[in-house]
Amino acid sequence: MTGTGPFTVIAKPVGPVCNLACQYCYYLGKTELFPSTERYRMRPEVLEAYIARFIEASPGPTVSFVWHGGEPTLAGTDFFRRAIELQRQYLPKGWTCLNNLQTNGTLLDEKWAAFLAEHNFAVGISIDGPAVLHDIHRRDRRDRDSHARVLRGFHLLRAQGVDPDVLCTVNANTAARPLDVYRYFLDEGVQWLQFLPVVQRTPDGGVSEHSVTPEALGSFLCTVFDEWIRYDVKRIMVQSFLECLGVASGKPANLCVMSESCGQILAVEHDGGVYSCDHFVDTTHYLGNVVTHDFGRLFESTEQVAFGTAKHDLLPTCCTTCSVASFCQGGCPKDRFAVSGTGEPGLNYLCNGYQTFYEHAAPYFQRMATLTMTDRPLSSIME
Repeated sequence: MTGTGPFTVIAKPVGPVCNLACQYCYYLGKTELFPSTERYRMRPEVLEAYIARFIEASPGPTVSFVWHGGEPTLAGTDFFRRAIELQRQYLPKGWTCLNNLQTNGTLLDEKWAAFLAEHNFAVGISIDGPAVLHDIHRRDRRDRDSHARVLRGFHLLRAQGVDPDVLCTVNANTAARPLDVYRYFLDEGVQWLQFLPVVQRTPDGGVSEHSVTPEALGSFLCTVFDEWIRYDVKRIMVQSFLECLGVASGKPANLCVMSESCGQILAVEHDGGVYSCDHFVDTTHYLGNVVTHDFGRLFESTEQVAFGTAKHDLLPTCCTTCSVASFCQGGCPKDRFAVSGTGEPGLNYLCNGYQTFYEHAAPYFQRMATLTMTDRPLSSIME
Protein backbone atom coordinates (compact mmCIF):
# COMPACT_ATOMS: atom_id res chain seq x y z
CA MET A 1 0.00 0.00 0.00
CA THR A 2 1.10 3.57 -0.54
CA GLY A 3 3.26 5.00 2.19
CA THR A 4 4.45 1.69 3.63
CA GLY A 5 7.26 0.55 1.35
CA PRO A 6 9.84 1.46 -1.31
CA PHE A 7 8.80 3.91 -3.97
CA THR A 8 10.06 4.99 -7.37
CA VAL A 9 10.60 8.49 -8.71
CA ILE A 10 10.44 9.54 -12.36
CA ALA A 11 12.59 12.65 -12.80
CA LYS A 12 12.14 15.17 -15.62
CA PRO A 13 15.46 17.01 -16.13
CA VAL A 14 14.03 19.18 -18.94
CA GLY A 15 10.38 19.00 -17.93
CA PRO A 16 7.93 18.58 -20.82
CA VAL A 17 10.34 19.84 -23.49
CA CYS A 18 11.00 17.49 -26.40
CA ASN A 19 12.53 17.68 -29.87
CA LEU A 20 9.68 15.54 -31.19
CA ALA A 21 6.01 16.51 -31.42
CA CYS A 22 4.31 13.13 -31.17
CA GLN A 23 0.61 13.59 -31.85
CA TYR A 24 -0.53 11.43 -28.93
CA CYS A 25 1.94 12.70 -26.30
CA TYR A 26 0.29 13.28 -22.93
CA TYR A 27 3.14 15.38 -21.54
CA LEU A 28 3.94 18.19 -23.98
CA GLY A 29 0.96 20.19 -22.70
CA LYS A 30 2.47 20.40 -19.19
CA THR A 31 4.17 23.63 -20.26
CA GLU A 32 0.90 25.27 -19.20
CA LEU A 33 1.97 24.74 -15.58
CA PHE A 34 4.98 27.02 -15.94
CA PRO A 35 5.64 30.67 -16.86
CA SER A 36 6.20 31.55 -20.52
CA THR A 37 9.79 32.51 -19.63
CA GLU A 38 10.62 29.08 -18.17
CA ARG A 39 13.99 27.63 -19.27
CA TYR A 40 13.04 23.99 -18.58
CA ARG A 41 16.40 22.86 -17.23
CA MET A 42 16.85 21.31 -13.81
CA ARG A 43 19.04 23.72 -11.87
CA PRO A 44 22.16 22.38 -10.09
CA GLU A 45 20.70 22.97 -6.62
CA VAL A 46 17.50 21.12 -7.56
CA LEU A 47 19.46 18.17 -8.96
CA GLU A 48 21.53 17.92 -5.80
CA ALA A 49 18.49 18.19 -3.52
CA TYR A 50 16.66 15.54 -5.54
CA ILE A 51 19.51 13.04 -5.43
CA ALA A 52 20.35 13.63 -1.77
CA ARG A 53 16.74 13.41 -0.55
CA PHE A 54 15.84 10.40 -2.69
CA ILE A 55 18.85 8.44 -1.45
CA GLU A 56 18.02 9.48 2.12
CA ALA A 57 14.43 8.23 1.75
CA SER A 58 15.38 4.96 0.06
CA PRO A 59 15.68 1.70 2.03
CA GLY A 60 18.73 0.64 -0.02
CA PRO A 61 21.10 -0.94 -0.67
CA THR A 62 20.21 -0.28 -4.33
CA VAL A 63 18.72 3.07 -5.36
CA SER A 64 17.16 3.30 -8.82
CA PHE A 65 17.00 6.64 -10.62
CA VAL A 66 14.62 6.97 -13.58
CA TRP A 67 15.21 9.83 -16.02
CA HIS A 68 12.27 10.73 -18.24
CA GLY A 69 10.79 13.58 -20.18
CA GLY A 70 9.96 15.26 -22.45
CA GLU A 71 13.28 14.16 -23.87
CA PRO A 72 15.92 13.82 -21.12
CA THR A 73 18.91 13.69 -23.48
CA LEU A 74 18.29 17.40 -24.16
CA ALA A 75 19.92 17.96 -20.75
CA GLY A 76 23.26 16.79 -22.20
CA THR A 77 25.85 14.31 -20.96
CA ASP A 78 27.41 16.87 -18.59
CA PHE A 79 24.14 16.98 -16.63
CA PHE A 80 24.18 13.24 -16.16
CA ARG A 81 27.89 13.19 -15.30
CA ARG A 82 27.09 15.59 -12.50
CA ALA A 83 24.17 13.41 -11.42
CA ILE A 84 26.51 10.41 -11.16
CA GLU A 85 29.02 12.45 -9.14
CA LEU A 86 26.27 13.46 -6.72
CA GLN A 87 25.02 9.90 -6.44
CA ARG A 88 28.50 8.77 -5.44
CA GLN A 89 28.79 11.67 -3.00
CA TYR A 90 25.55 10.92 -1.14
CA LEU A 91 25.42 7.15 -1.43
CA PRO A 92 26.06 5.31 1.89
CA LYS A 93 28.97 2.90 1.96
CA GLY A 94 28.05 -0.43 0.41
CA TRP A 95 25.08 0.96 -1.51
CA THR A 96 24.81 1.19 -5.31
CA CYS A 97 22.85 3.30 -7.78
CA LEU A 98 21.13 2.22 -10.96
CA ASN A 99 20.16 4.69 -13.66
CA ASN A 100 17.43 4.20 -16.23
CA LEU A 101 16.97 6.56 -19.17
CA GLN A 102 13.79 6.64 -21.27
CA THR A 103 14.49 8.33 -24.61
CA ASN A 104 13.06 8.80 -28.08
CA GLY A 105 16.52 7.88 -29.37
CA THR A 106 16.83 10.59 -32.02
CA LEU A 107 19.64 12.52 -30.30
CA LEU A 108 21.81 9.53 -29.46
CA ASP A 109 25.24 9.59 -31.08
CA GLU A 110 28.54 7.78 -30.49
CA LYS A 111 29.33 10.03 -27.51
CA TRP A 112 25.98 9.36 -25.86
CA ALA A 113 26.13 5.62 -26.48
CA ALA A 114 29.65 5.38 -25.03
CA PHE A 115 28.62 7.42 -21.98
CA LEU A 116 25.55 5.30 -21.26
CA ALA A 117 27.56 2.10 -21.67
CA GLU A 118 30.40 3.36 -19.46
CA HIS A 119 28.02 4.13 -16.60
CA ASN A 120 25.82 1.05 -17.00
CA PHE A 121 22.61 2.92 -17.78
CA ALA A 122 19.55 0.84 -18.57
CA VAL A 123 17.93 2.45 -21.59
CA GLY A 124 14.35 2.38 -22.81
CA ILE A 125 13.73 3.60 -26.33
CA SER A 126 10.39 4.44 -27.95
CA ILE A 127 9.71 2.85 -31.35
CA ASP A 128 6.27 2.35 -32.88
CA GLY A 129 7.24 -0.55 -35.12
CA PRO A 130 8.31 -0.16 -38.77
CA ALA A 131 8.80 3.28 -40.31
CA VAL A 132 5.47 3.25 -42.14
CA LEU A 133 3.69 3.13 -38.76
CA HIS A 134 6.21 4.91 -36.52
CA ASP A 135 6.42 8.03 -38.68
CA ILE A 136 2.66 8.61 -38.74
CA HIS A 137 2.68 10.03 -35.22
CA ARG A 138 6.29 10.31 -34.09
CA ARG A 139 7.45 13.34 -36.07
CA ASP A 140 9.78 16.14 -35.06
CA ARG A 141 8.90 19.82 -34.63
CA ARG A 142 9.69 20.47 -38.28
CA ASP A 143 7.25 17.69 -39.26
CA ARG A 144 10.02 15.35 -40.39
CA ASP A 145 10.14 11.58 -40.02
CA SER A 146 12.04 10.30 -36.98
CA HIS A 147 12.23 6.52 -37.49
CA ALA A 148 15.64 6.44 -39.21
CA ARG A 149 17.20 8.54 -36.43
CA VAL A 150 15.62 6.41 -33.71
CA LEU A 151 16.90 3.22 -35.30
CA ARG A 152 20.37 4.71 -35.65
CA GLY A 153 20.39 5.46 -31.92
CA PHE A 154 19.15 1.95 -31.18
CA HIS A 155 21.98 0.40 -33.20
CA LEU A 156 24.60 2.72 -31.67
CA LEU A 157 23.56 1.53 -28.21
CA ARG A 158 23.76 -2.08 -29.34
CA ALA A 159 27.27 -1.49 -30.70
CA GLN A 160 28.33 -0.30 -27.22
CA GLY A 161 26.83 -3.34 -25.51
CA VAL A 162 23.67 -1.59 -24.30
CA ASP A 163 20.59 -3.66 -25.15
CA PRO A 164 17.66 -1.23 -24.97
CA ASP A 165 14.16 -2.10 -23.86
CA VAL A 166 11.60 -1.00 -26.44
CA LEU A 167 8.36 0.84 -25.67
CA CYS A 168 5.79 0.64 -28.45
CA THR A 169 2.48 2.48 -28.27
CA VAL A 170 -0.71 0.72 -29.29
CA ASN A 171 -2.50 3.51 -31.12
CA ALA A 172 -5.17 3.55 -33.81
CA ASN A 173 -2.63 2.68 -36.50
CA THR A 174 -0.36 0.14 -34.81
CA ALA A 175 -3.39 -1.67 -33.37
CA ALA A 176 -4.57 -2.46 -36.89
CA ARG A 177 -1.35 -4.30 -37.77
CA PRO A 178 -0.33 -6.38 -34.75
CA LEU A 179 1.82 -8.97 -36.50
CA ASP A 180 3.63 -6.40 -38.63
CA VAL A 181 4.54 -4.52 -35.46
CA TYR A 182 5.50 -7.57 -33.43
CA ARG A 183 7.55 -9.26 -36.16
CA TYR A 184 9.38 -6.04 -36.88
CA PHE A 185 10.76 -6.09 -33.34
CA LEU A 186 11.67 -9.77 -33.66
CA ASP A 187 13.61 -8.99 -36.82
CA GLU A 188 15.46 -6.21 -35.01
CA GLY A 189 16.44 -8.61 -32.24
CA VAL A 190 14.60 -6.72 -29.50
CA GLN A 191 14.88 -8.60 -26.20
CA TRP A 192 12.35 -6.75 -24.05
CA LEU A 193 9.16 -5.20 -25.40
CA GLN A 194 6.51 -3.09 -23.69
CA PHE A 195 3.16 -2.15 -25.19
CA LEU A 196 1.54 1.11 -24.05
CA PRO A 197 -2.06 1.79 -25.13
CA VAL A 198 -2.76 5.34 -26.27
CA VAL A 199 -5.84 6.91 -24.70
CA GLN A 200 -5.87 10.63 -25.45
CA ARG A 201 -8.76 12.67 -24.07
CA THR A 202 -10.42 15.45 -26.00
CA PRO A 203 -11.97 18.63 -24.52
CA ASP A 204 -15.48 17.26 -25.06
CA GLY A 205 -14.75 14.24 -22.85
CA GLY A 206 -14.20 11.76 -25.68
CA VAL A 207 -10.96 10.33 -27.07
CA SER A 208 -8.87 11.46 -30.03
CA GLU A 209 -8.62 9.73 -33.40
CA HIS A 210 -5.11 8.60 -32.43
CA SER A 211 -6.41 6.56 -29.50
CA VAL A 212 -6.84 2.81 -29.60
CA THR A 213 -10.38 1.50 -29.19
CA PRO A 214 -11.03 -1.14 -26.50
CA GLU A 215 -11.92 -3.72 -29.15
CA ALA A 216 -8.78 -3.00 -31.18
CA LEU A 217 -6.57 -3.28 -28.09
CA GLY A 218 -8.05 -6.66 -27.17
CA SER A 219 -7.57 -7.96 -30.71
CA PHE A 220 -4.00 -6.62 -30.87
CA LEU A 221 -2.94 -8.24 -27.59
CA CYS A 222 -4.61 -11.58 -28.38
CA THR A 223 -3.00 -11.73 -31.83
CA VAL A 224 0.48 -10.94 -30.56
CA PHE A 225 0.07 -13.28 -27.60
CA ASP A 226 -0.94 -16.20 -29.81
CA GLU A 227 2.15 -15.68 -31.97
CA TRP A 228 4.44 -15.27 -28.97
CA ILE A 229 3.26 -18.33 -27.03
CA ARG A 230 3.46 -20.58 -30.09
CA TYR A 231 6.89 -19.57 -31.34
CA ASP A 232 8.76 -16.93 -29.38
CA VAL A 233 8.74 -17.49 -25.61
CA LYS A 234 12.53 -17.97 -25.72
CA ARG A 235 13.18 -15.15 -28.20
CA ILE A 236 11.59 -12.07 -26.66
CA MET A 237 10.21 -10.93 -23.31
CA VAL A 238 6.91 -9.07 -23.55
CA GLN A 239 6.35 -7.11 -20.35
CA SER A 240 2.57 -7.36 -20.10
CA PHE A 241 2.64 -11.12 -20.72
CA LEU A 242 5.29 -11.77 -18.09
CA GLU A 243 3.45 -9.57 -15.60
CA CYS A 244 0.32 -11.66 -16.13
CA LEU A 245 2.38 -14.79 -15.54
CA GLY A 246 3.57 -13.35 -12.23
CA VAL A 247 0.00 -12.67 -11.13
CA ALA A 248 -1.07 -16.18 -12.19
CA SER A 249 1.80 -17.51 -10.06
CA GLY A 250 0.45 -15.72 -7.00
CA LYS A 251 2.97 -12.87 -7.00
CA PRO A 252 2.07 -9.21 -6.55
CA ALA A 253 2.02 -7.21 -9.76
CA ASN A 254 5.08 -5.08 -10.53
CA LEU A 255 3.24 -2.88 -13.02
CA CYS A 256 1.26 -0.12 -11.33
CA VAL A 257 -1.61 -0.49 -13.82
CA MET A 258 -2.06 -4.11 -12.69
CA SER A 259 -1.66 -3.43 -8.96
CA GLU A 260 -4.50 -3.20 -6.46
CA SER A 261 -3.40 0.29 -5.45
CA CYS A 262 -1.11 2.87 -7.00
CA GLY A 263 0.83 5.89 -5.83
CA GLN A 264 4.20 4.11 -5.57
CA ILE A 265 5.71 6.10 -8.45
CA LEU A 266 6.13 9.82 -7.86
CA ALA A 267 7.11 12.36 -10.52
CA VAL A 268 9.66 15.14 -10.05
CA GLU A 269 9.57 18.03 -12.49
CA HIS A 270 12.63 20.03 -13.56
CA ASP A 271 11.86 22.74 -10.98
CA GLY A 272 11.78 20.19 -8.13
CA GLY A 273 7.99 19.97 -7.95
CA VAL A 274 6.79 16.56 -6.74
CA TYR A 275 3.54 15.10 -8.08
CA SER A 276 1.48 12.01 -7.29
CA CYS A 277 2.16 10.32 -10.62
CA ASP A 278 3.67 10.92 -14.04
CA HIS A 279 0.15 10.90 -15.50
CA PHE A 280 -1.16 13.31 -12.87
CA VAL A 281 1.27 16.21 -13.08
CA ASP A 282 -1.21 18.98 -12.36
CA THR A 283 -2.04 21.48 -9.63
CA THR A 284 -4.45 19.07 -7.94
CA HIS A 285 -1.78 16.40 -7.44
CA TYR A 286 1.12 18.66 -6.45
CA LEU A 287 2.70 17.39 -3.22
CA GLY A 288 5.66 19.69 -2.57
CA ASN A 289 9.20 20.41 -3.75
CA VAL A 290 12.40 18.39 -3.31
CA VAL A 291 14.32 21.48 -2.25
CA THR A 292 12.08 22.11 0.76
CA HIS A 293 10.32 18.82 1.49
CA ASP A 294 11.34 15.36 2.64
CA PHE A 295 10.59 12.65 0.08
CA GLY A 296 9.47 10.12 2.65
CA ARG A 297 6.93 12.51 4.17
CA LEU A 298 5.52 13.40 0.76
CA PHE A 299 5.19 9.73 -0.10
CA GLU A 300 3.47 9.00 3.21
CA SER A 301 1.30 12.12 3.13
CA THR A 302 -2.46 11.87 3.54
CA GLU A 303 -2.92 13.15 -0.01
CA GLN A 304 -0.67 10.52 -1.57
CA VAL A 305 -2.08 7.66 0.46
CA ALA A 306 -5.59 8.69 -0.59
CA PHE A 307 -4.48 8.91 -4.22
CA GLY A 308 -3.09 5.37 -4.06
CA THR A 309 -5.99 3.68 -2.29
CA ALA A 310 -8.62 5.39 -4.47
CA LYS A 311 -7.71 3.02 -7.28
CA HIS A 312 -9.29 0.13 -5.39
CA ASP A 313 -11.80 2.03 -3.28
CA LEU A 314 -13.53 3.63 -6.28
CA LEU A 315 -13.84 0.50 -8.42
CA PRO A 316 -17.30 -0.07 -9.92
CA THR A 317 -19.11 -3.16 -8.62
CA CYS A 318 -18.67 -4.95 -11.94
CA CYS A 319 -14.88 -4.77 -11.48
CA THR A 320 -14.94 -6.31 -8.01
CA THR A 321 -16.86 -9.32 -9.31
CA CYS A 322 -15.03 -9.66 -12.64
CA SER A 323 -13.44 -13.06 -13.38
CA VAL A 324 -10.15 -11.44 -14.46
CA ALA A 325 -10.00 -8.77 -11.75
CA SER A 326 -6.73 -10.18 -10.39
CA PHE A 327 -5.00 -9.28 -13.66
CA CYS A 328 -6.68 -5.95 -14.31
CA GLN A 329 -7.45 -4.30 -10.95
CA GLY A 330 -9.28 -1.57 -12.83
CA GLY A 331 -6.27 -0.50 -14.91
CA CYS A 332 -4.72 2.95 -14.83
CA PRO A 333 -6.85 5.59 -13.05
CA LYS A 334 -6.20 8.06 -15.88
CA ASP A 335 -8.32 5.86 -18.17
CA ARG A 336 -11.19 5.25 -15.74
CA PHE A 337 -13.66 7.73 -17.17
CA ALA A 338 -16.22 5.33 -18.63
CA VAL A 339 -19.52 4.27 -17.06
CA SER A 340 -20.45 0.65 -16.29
CA GLY A 341 -23.53 -1.08 -17.65
CA THR A 342 -25.35 -0.27 -14.42
CA GLY A 343 -24.45 3.40 -14.56
CA GLU A 344 -21.54 3.41 -12.09
CA PRO A 345 -18.67 5.81 -12.90
CA GLY A 346 -15.00 4.85 -12.79
CA LEU A 347 -14.92 2.07 -15.37
CA ASN A 348 -11.76 1.85 -17.43
CA TYR A 349 -12.30 3.03 -21.00
CA LEU A 350 -10.29 -0.01 -22.20
CA CYS A 351 -12.26 -2.50 -20.08
CA ASN A 352 -13.67 -4.56 -22.95
CA GLY A 353 -10.26 -4.90 -24.55
CA TYR A 354 -8.52 -5.95 -21.36
CA GLN A 355 -11.28 -8.41 -20.51
CA THR A 356 -11.04 -9.99 -23.97
CA PHE A 357 -7.30 -10.45 -23.66
CA TYR A 358 -7.18 -11.66 -20.06
CA GLU A 359 -9.97 -14.19 -20.61
CA HIS A 360 -8.24 -15.45 -23.75
CA ALA A 361 -4.76 -15.73 -22.21
CA ALA A 362 -5.51 -16.67 -18.58
CA PRO A 363 -5.58 -20.47 -19.16
CA TYR A 364 -2.14 -20.30 -20.73
CA PHE A 365 -0.75 -18.20 -17.89
CA GLN A 366 -2.07 -20.77 -15.43
CA ARG A 367 -0.35 -23.55 -17.35
CA MET A 368 2.88 -21.56 -17.47
CA ALA A 369 2.64 -20.95 -13.72
CA THR A 370 2.38 -24.71 -13.23
CA LEU A 371 5.50 -25.16 -15.36
CA THR A 372 7.48 -22.82 -13.14
CA MET A 373 6.35 -24.67 -10.01
CA THR A 374 7.60 -27.96 -11.47
CA ASP A 375 10.92 -26.43 -12.56
CA ARG A 376 10.16 -26.87 -16.23
CA PRO A 377 11.22 -24.14 -18.67
CA LEU A 378 8.48 -21.73 -19.75
CA SER A 379 9.41 -22.38 -23.36
CA SER A 380 8.10 -25.94 -23.06
CA ILE A 381 4.58 -24.52 -23.37
CA MET A 382 5.33 -23.98 -27.05
CA GLU A 383 5.30 -27.75 -27.47
